[in-house]
Formats: sequence, structure tokens, C-alpha cells
Amino acid sequence: MRIACSLGSLLSVNQILECSQILSKTSTETIWIPETWGMENFSMMSVVSQKAPSQKIGSSIINIYSRSPAVIAMGAITVDTISNGRLILGLGTSSAAIVEDFHGIEFKNPVLRMKEYVEIIKLISTGKPVNYKGKNFNLKNFTLLIKPTREKIPIYLAAVNQKMVELTWKIADGVIFYLRPLDEMNKTIQTLQAKRKIDVTCQVISCVSNDSELAIKKCKKTLAFYVSAGKIYREFLAKNGFQNETKNIFEEFKKSGFKSNHELVTDKMINALTISGDPEGCKSQLKKLREVGVDLPILQFNPIGNVIESFKLFSTTFFEEK
Repeated sequence: MRIACSLGSLLSVNQILECSQILSKTSTETIWIPETWGMENFSMMSVVSQKAPSQKIGSSIINIYSRSPAVIAMGAITVDTISNGRLILGLGTSSAAIVEDFHGIEFKNPVLRMKEYVEIIKLISTGKPVNYKGKNFNLKNFTLLIKPTREKIPIYLAAVNQKMVELTWKIADGVIFYLRPLDEMNKTIQTLQAKRKIDVTCQVISCVSNDSELAIKKCKKTLAFYVSAGKIYREFLAKNGFQNETKNIFEEFKKSGFKSNHELVTDKMINALTISGDPEGCKSQLKKLREVGVDLPILQFNPIGNVIESFKLFSTTFFEEK
């Protein structure tokens, strides 16, 4: 049974490496490493690939504004070489706030930009000379100085809104869903998989504790953060069954920040969007993701207390030892 793990952005470098070493002794298929405004992704994936020598290594996600297509291709090919062909390249648009405020780049034409990125990265990965003319990018006589380990690195796209979802099913090897209600995700998967089959993954906010209330509270705080800070998720969830909840959470955030807005996350939201509670309860919740058509659940680790002790419980709950 396929299963993967995402090691969150708030972990330290050493904590990610220690958690990766623990995962290396399990049946975890892929270790996904995020990139937000902390650790740089390609360097982290390179080191993680050495700590976990048999797992696939995924980027979740590299945004398509802060690096050129050629630089992303070079980074991906380098990590794929270091890991002996184990990379999955996860790409996404990130958000206007991050792209414009943190990187100083105008956030525009995300779907067309993604299409051109994927086309260019695929061409460069063949190792052949690349001449490309698009609306955003023009490359002339680009040829890699190193030979790629593989001519085709799997590319998965993070997709929220419909146009990006449709593009993903046209050009990518897999999709990375996040914060999608189970019923909506089931409809989307069934409709699009009938046209073309790709690998369907879903990263889900997850927390395990022997005290289920602590785990649920942790997931409420994480969920409240994304609803408050992530306009794209807030709007998507409002359109898909959580209009009142997202409005209340965001209004409270504007008044008092993250101090108490998690208290407005409802049980309905927790049940539809997270895996949280005690070990047995979490195992049961995981089955729901598979039932709606998710091929590869990606469990996003959210620690409680001591990070490594929390991760050991998380690991024994979800991942079988080799």
C-alpha cells in the first residue's frame, strides 16, 4: 500500500535529516521536502537522499517564479543524479503574496507560465540542445554540460483551481492536491482520471498523539494558518462547503492574528481536511483518502512537544518497518 511523508517547513535542518533517517527504515515510498521561506529545496533533497537511500525524494513544492525554468531543470537533474534517479519534481505557483512580497516578482499568467516551465524542463532533461520560443520564455542553444541520469524526471503539479487542475491532467505525471474536501476531490478525480490517468497524490495535514485532543488542536492551528494566510485556499474552501467557516476564521485573524482563530475551525473541517487524533483513529481516517481515489497519500507531519519523539509515534502509526 503506497504511502508518503512530508516533513514540514517548521522543522530544522537537523530534525528533517533525523526524521528522514527514521523513514529510511520504513516502507515509506517518497519523502517530500517543502520550500517556503526557510530551507532551500534542492540542497535539502540532496542531503535527504543520502540519509534515506531507497525512498524517492520529492519537492513539494518548487515555485515557478523564483527560479528560471533552466535553473529548476539543472537543480532537478543534479538531485536526480545524486539520488540515482529517485527524484519527483513537484512544481507549483505558490501565491501572489509570497512571489511578490518575498521574491519581488510579478505574479501573473500562472497557468501559461506553468505550461512553459514544464515544456522547457522536459526538453532540457533530455540532454539535447534546446531552442524554445514561448510567450514568457525564449531559450537559444541551451545544452547541459552533464548527462542526465534519466531523460524523463517525473513532474507533479500542485493544483487548486480548475484551470491548473485541467492543465495538470494534460501535461504532468502526477497531481499534488492539498486542502480539498473529500467529496469534491472524489468528483474531480473520477472525472479527470476517466480522460487520462496520472498519479493522484494528496498532501494532508496530519498529527498523531496518544491525547487525541492535543492532536486535533494542533491540526486546527495549522488549518487556521492556511485559511488566514492563503487566499487561494480560503477562496477554494469557501466555494466548496466552508463559506461560513473560512469567513469566521479570517475575520478573527484580522482582529487578533493567530491567537484564537483556530477555535473557529469546525469538526466538519477537521474531518474533511486533516488526519488527526490518536493512532487508531488516524489509521481509520487514512482509509477515507484511498476510498476517494487518492493513489498516494502524503502525510504532512505536524509535531507535538519533542519533535523526534512525536515523529517516532507518527512513523509507527502510519509506516511499516522494512
